[in-house]
Amino acid sequence: MKNIRNFSIIAHIDHGKSTLADRIIQECQGVSDRQMSAQVMDNMDIEKERGITIKAQSVRLNYELDDQKYIINLIDTPGHVDFSYEVSRSLASCEGALLVVDAAQGVQAQTIANVYIALENNLEIIPVLNKIDLPAAEPERVKDEIEHIIGLDCSDAIEVSAKTGIGIKELMKAIITRIPAPKTDDEKPLKALIYDSWFDNYLGALALVRVYDGVIKKSDEVLVMGTNGRHEVLDLLYPNPVAPIKTKEIASGEVGIVVLGLKTVSDVQVGDTITNYRKKANEPIGGFEPAKSFVFAGIYPIETDKFEDLRDALDKLKLNDSSLSYEPETSAALGFGFRVGFLGLLHMEVIKERLEREFGLDLIATAPTVTYEVYKTDGEKLEIQNPSELPPVNEIEMVKEPYVKSTIITPSEYLGNIMTLVNNRRAIQTKMDYITPERVLLEYDIPMNEIIMDFYDRLKSCSKGYASFDYEPCGYRQGDLIKLDIKVAGENVDALSIIVPREKALSKGRALVEAMKEIVPRQLFEVAIQASIGNKIIARETVKSMGKNVTAKCYGGDISRKRKLLEKQKEGKKRMKSIGKVNLPSEAFLSVLKID
Repeated sequence: MKNIRNFSIIAHIDHGKSTLADRIIQECQGVSDRQMSAQVMDNMDIEKERGITIKAQSVRLNYELDDQKYIINLIDTPGHVDFSYEVSRSLASCEGALLVVDAAQGVQAQTIANVYIALENNLEIIPVLNKIDLPAAEPERVKDEIEHIIGLDCSDAIEVSAKTGIGIKELMKAIITRIPAPKTDDEKPLKALIYDSWFDNYLGALALVRVYDGVIKKSDEVLVMGTNGRHEVLDLLYPNPVAPIKTKEIASGEVGIVVLGLKTVSDVQVGDTITNYRKKANEPIGGFEPAKSFVFAGIYPIETDKFEDLRDALDKLKLNDSSLSYEPETSAALGFGFRVGFLGLLHMEVIKERLEREFGLDLIATAPTVTYEVYKTDGEKLEIQNPSELPPVNEIEMVKEPYVKSTIITPSEYLGNIMTLVNNRRAIQTKMDYITPERVLLEYDIPMNEIIMDFYDRLKSCSKGYASFDYEPCGYRQGDLIKLDIKVAGENVDALSIIVPREKALSKGRALVEAMKEIVPRQLFEVAIQASIGNKIIARETVKSMGKNVTAKCYGGDISRKRKLLEKQKEGKKRMKSIGKVNLPSEAFLSVLKID
């Protein structure tokens, strides 16, 4: 027990977390040189291409220091805010954490968010400065930043270069001497926290657990407390990046994989507790919350006959990702598709990319929306994700929208640009702090609806890529919101409806119809594109009709012959206008996402 160390790595994107994990695995000889690859713990193509961790991995390593043998469990965590619930469960499974900060870039927004989760779990935090081999590295400045922002003592921070291997031995020594061993009891009833789960084609749904008390043995009968499911332990494994290692039991303080032969990941959700069926624990570990979707979007196949393929693809992804939720929906413009709930924008991008890559589908995603709370005049409360579900205006008492608490860290020269951007997004400033004369930390409460479209892209544009951004949900607040509809040739296009603040409705409506005018193909009759609030039209553009030269066959002769043909054409166009249908191209739906 006293020779076990459980720790995780906290870092902002691109600060070298996966590379440092590679060096630690090599230092402990967890993987032979022949089997080693860059980012060995990231096993999805998208993770390696984008340089992000989406699905956290864990690895059990053996290390020897001063003739003592140690077991080291590196519990990797995804860095992005969308997966913050998984991060909190992973950190709850550790006794310590390495806070990795790029010695050239300094502290960034995501680092701060995850450090606070670690501090709440009373973890021993070791500051690590990475990339000290770079010419631009300024270790002393970065140490001051960590002390100023987070309040950690950096006098004994460790300087490493994960790329070249400098300082890795000192880091291993610090992990063993400074991170405490787990405090647990083998005699108590079994308590194991599920901090990750995934689906294996041969073994079914697997639960990666940290055992707090008791021992879990093969063939035991266990109870999953959140779902109240009773199962037999078919197999136990220790995690390893190459291939898991079989074991007969997992003792308290250890980390391992439990095979229960389940068909879906939703039976072993992250945050749930496993206990012994005959000798139950009194209460689960920590508060278990099922994953909650924050961002919703309609996903439709471009070829309408691929609807069943999309359903199968979502079913298969759901096996591996219990946070994904979806239900069928239809749209007059796009046909049959699904309304899919995601944890956040990155999650939405990754899922859409996986559907297209792994299952060969061509998809359209409608504008992402959030969940609104609608209070009706008769006292009923509704939760809506789709603008088309909004009840008539006269039945609405008030509408509440979700807000997020956001942290932005930026070089001070871009401060003006960023403040202009966030003020346009109805943000409320709560804090402004100069970390150093060159860098500023800003905290804002922003409506989530304002950041889900293109906020991050614009933030990067107006700060030349230097600003970092992080957010966490902070409850619902009342807003003056209305539904904006788009009509094409007199018909509502439900997929283009959006919920907007009242003061922005006019400008947003104008921008939408102007963009649509460029996209809607010309017909043989005039097409009116209108933006409306309820029955009131607030903006209109007209797509001119395409002229057909009906007088081409008239050579000379009396003018009345030409006039007769033109009159006949005019009558025909009038009739077409009353019964004409306009087919909207798929670009029309994508253009709406890009309007500010």
